[in-house]
Amino acid sequence: MQTSDSIVIIPTYNEKENIENIIRAVFHLEKAFHVLVIEDASPDGTADIVKRLQTEFPGQLFMVQRNGKLGLGTAYIEGFRWAMRHPYEYVFEMDADFSHNPNDLPRLYAACAEDGYDVAVGSRYVSGVNVVNWPMGRVLMSYFASKYVRLVTGLKIRDTTAGFVCYRRKVLETIPLDGIRFKGYAFQIEMKYTAHQCGFQIKEVPVIFINRELGASKMNSSIFGEAIFGVIRLRWDGWFRHYPRKS
Repeated sequence: MQTSDSIVIIPTYNEKENIENIIRAVFHLEKAFHVLVIEDASPDGTADIVKRLQTEFPGQLFMVQRNGKLGLGTAYIEGFRWAMRHPYEYVFEMDADFSHNPNDLPRLYAACAEDGYDVAVGSRYVSGVNVVNWPMGRVLMSYFASKYVRLVTGLKIRDTTAGFVCYRRKVLETIPLDGIRFKGYAFQIEMKYTAHQCGFQIKEVPVIFINRELGASKMNSSIFGEAIFGVIRLRWDGWFRHYPRKS
């Protein structure tokens, strides 16, 4: 068993084409990371693949199985709570489909562990538009959605909907996770906004986002709509809600 101060949370729903390769890619890195899969009852057998790999990587690969497709935000919240019951100092969000390159994990880790930031965001937009194989319409939608979020919330982050993130433990211990309400892209915005409101320092690390080659996208118009309208509520809360400050 290889010890680690870092856990990578990977939510899954029907990711049989990707899950083994992404897990092996993480474990192949020079820096040791553990992996926690939050599995939402995939009918395609994703959980069976993870169970088989757990015999190969005991004490490094973990899985929480849920009773259905309950949403990205709730998956990460469950993963955060699991991580906080264990002695991990750095907790990562990452997709299963290789849109987030596992080779970038050490760079996000370094931004927190070496450079002293509290949150590191794998950003598609901090150095131009670094997206591969997305239709132009989706690129423009995502890019201008982030600009809209920045305008409404006042966040300085260029990629507000990014789902490739490293949190220091103290961030997740400070944020009232019970108060995080959104499930889709708005969850990613809410977590960054709340961390900012709590006084934590956020660093954007440039990455290249590559659209999935295998499996089906989970993106839909209702998730995107939640992000658009949810930021107005976040801004309203920012005026009246008390946010705990980092210690």
